[in-house]
Amino acid sequence: MPDTPLHLGVLLDGAGRHPAAWREPQARPTDLFTAGYWAELVAEAEQGLLDLVTLDDTLGLQSADAFALDPRTDQVRGRLDASMLAARIAPLTSHVGILPTVVVTHTEPFHVSTTIATLDYVSSGRGGVQVRVSGRAEEAQLFGRRTLPTDRDELLAELFDEAADAVEVIRRLWDSWEDDAIIRDAATGRFVDRERLHYIDFEGRHFSVRGPSITPRPPQGQPIVAALAHRAEPFALVGTSADLGFVTPRDTADARTTVGAIREAQAAAGREAETVHVWADLTVVLDDDASAARDRLARLDSVAAYTDDARVFAGSPAELADLMADLRTAGLSGFRLRPAVLPDDLRQVTRGLVPELQRRGQFRTGYEASTLRGLLGLPRPADRYATVVRDRAGSTR
Repeated sequence: MPDTPLHLGVLLDGAGRHPAAWREPQARPTDLFTAGYWAELVAEAEQGLLDLVTLDDTLGLQSADAFALDPRTDQVRGRLDASMLAARIAPLTSHVGILPTVVVTHTEPFHVSTTIATLDYVSSGRGGVQVRVSGRAEEAQLFGRRTLPTDRDELLAELFDEAADAVEVIRRLWDSWEDDAIIRDAATGRFVDRERLHYIDFEGRHFSVRGPSITPRPPQGQPIVAALAHRAEPFALVGTSADLGFVTPRDTADARTTVGAIREAQAAAGREAETVHVWADLTVVLDDDASAARDRLARLDSVAAYTDDARVFAGSPAELADLMADLRTAGLSGFRLRPAVLPDDLRQVTRGLVPELQRRGQFRTGYEASTLRGLLGLPRPADRYATVVRDRAGSTR
C-alpha cells in the first residue's frame, strides 16, 4: 500500500454519468438548472471530506461521440455554465476544491485566466480549472473563426499543442501581478504599484498576449490546472503543463503504463522536482449490497444504452476500496469518481466509501488545509516576475 495520502474527488454532471440517471426515482431532473441543486451536491462532497469536485462543461450539447453530436434524446441535454456555477457555489462551501471545466480550444486564455482567478478569490483559495479541447466541427462553427483539420491525428496534435500554449498564457497572467502589487497607500494616492505589474509578452503559434491581467494574483498564486488524458497528446499536456491529470486505466497494468508516460513527459519538461498528481477516473454504481449495485446497473443499462471512457464499477464500497488499493500500486495518488446516478451514488461515496477508507486508515478524518493546493500537498509557487525584494515602503533592496 502506498504511504502517500489518498486523494478523492468527484465529477458532477447533470443527473449522473449514466444516460438513464435522470429517470431514477431519486433524481431531480426539474432542478438541474437551479443553483440549489448543485450547491447541495457540492455540500455533500464537502461533508465527505473530498479534495475537490469538477463541474463538467462543453461548448455544445452533450454527446457520447467526442468528435460529433449524436442524435440521442434519452439523456440530459443542456447545462449551466460551469465557471459561473462554480463562482455561485464557492462562497457556500469552506474546504472542498472546485474545478469547472473550460474548453480552451475556442476560449481566449485571457478570459480563462481572469475567470479562474476570480473563482480563487471567491472561494478563498480553493479554485482551479479542468482544461478541455474540442474537436467537434459544429462547435467550431459556433464561433466561425477557424476550420479544424479533418485528419484525427493531425487534429489532436493541433488541439493539445494549442492547449499547452493556452495553459502557459493563463499561468503567466496569474503571475503578471506580484503578490504585493496592491499597496492602498492613501497618503500618496497610489492604490497599486505599477512597477509590480508585468507584461507577459507571450508570442506563440496560437496566441500573442501582452498582458498584464486585470485581476490581481490569485490567493493560491497558481490555482490548480487539471486535464483528462486518454492518449499520448494529453499525457504530454499533463506532464508538461498540469498539476493534476485524470486518466482512465482499464486495469492496474494499464494504469502503470499511463503513469509512466506522464512521468516521462514530466521529466522531458524539466519538472521532475514538482508534484504532478495522477488520478484514475472510475464511474461508480454503489450499494451496501454488492449484488444490488450490479442489479441496478443492469437495470439502468436496459433503459438506455451506455458506454463510458472510464472503467465502470458496480459493487459495494468495500469492494471499491479493494479495487482502489490495487490500482494505487501503479503510482496513482488518487481517484476521481463519476457517480452514475445523482445524488444516490454520490451519497454512497461520501457515506459509504469514505467511512470504509477511514476504517482502513487510508483517508482523512478532517480537512488539514484551507486551500486546494494545501489539500493536494502542493506549495504556493513564487511569482516568476518578482525578480527583486522590496521592503514595505516600496523601495528595492
